[in-house]
Amino acid sequence: MKRCQWCESDVLYIKYHDKEWGVPVHSDRKLFEFLILEGAQAGLSWITVLKKRVAYREVFDNFDFNKVALYEESKIQSLLNNPGIIRNKLKIRAAVKSAQAFIKVRKEFGTFNKYIWTFNEHKIQQNSWKNVKDIPANTKTSDSMSRDLKKRGFIFVGSTICYAFMQAIGMVNDHTVHCYRYRELKG
Repeated sequence: MKRCQWCESDVLYIKYHDKEWGVPVHSDRKLFEFLILEGAQAGLSWITVLKKRVAYREVFDNFDFNKVALYEESKIQSLLNNPGIIRNKLKIRAAVKSAQAFIKVRKEFGTFNKYIWTFNEHKIQQNSWKNVKDIPANTKTSDSMSRDLKKRGFIFVGSTICYAFMQAIGMVNDHTVHCYRYRELKG
């Protein structure tokens, strides 16, 4: 069974690739989780985040954005002292600010899902990459998403992070054409 080249180095990567990456996500809680984890990845490898994902879920109240939005300084300090997650002060504070912005978007649109999928007109973009090197780091859509998220108060949502988020939540099918998941997700 052929897979995308990027995932073949680790069992955790393979599991993520086979079960989650590129599968359309419409749950607000899951969308919030991916948004925060993609921001946490900035400057790091995705495998680093995957290895810490269970701890993130535990200490970030299973990514309940309503709870994360209310985190006070004492909670932030406890997170900064937790070796189970990426202990970057800016990224942890960004998660709290982004949770607050997330709630505002939900109030305006009804759900974050309705808002975020408008960037792709509620459709999955089917790409046909032959090589992982052909996959872009960002697109006009991720540029637009990044600008709008920033305008709304989200942090750690640059265009590259937004494109990785789009890949993770299935807004784009960036499995390479030789990968068995490409055909499965293309339908």
